[in-house]
Amino acid sequence: MELSIQIILGAVAVICFLGGTNIFLKGAKYFLPDGTPPQVVLDNLLRFLSGIYLGLGFLFAWASLNVLKINELVYFLGVVVAFSGLGRLYSRIKVGPGGKYLHFIMILEIILGIALILLQYLR
Repeated sequence: MELSIQIILGAVAVICFLGGTNIFLKGAKYFLPDGTPPQVVLDNLLRFLSGIYLGLGFLFAWASLNVLKINELVYFLGVVVAFSGLGRLYSRIKVGPGGKYLHFIMILEIILGIALILLQYLR
């Protein structure tokens, strides 16, 4: 059971490191049409949130290495992952689908979050 939790936490850590770094470096301008200057507030907020995303990668990496010590924290980490997927679902409902890749990531995040919660409960 612990190994399964460690693997999921490690996978989420990698997702956070890659996604957080990618968005942190690109900023809002990357997502806008060519020639459109990014709004300062939007770029600032996006890079702030990507910093949190990147920082969560360190938390998930630490948690995967210390899974025997953290116990109830696994539930909260599972909720964080599930809510990230639910945020993507809400975006999909309000704005529309972002493509197959983002649809896959949304489902993966919801499943990984629920899996962490269930595995911790069964542990």
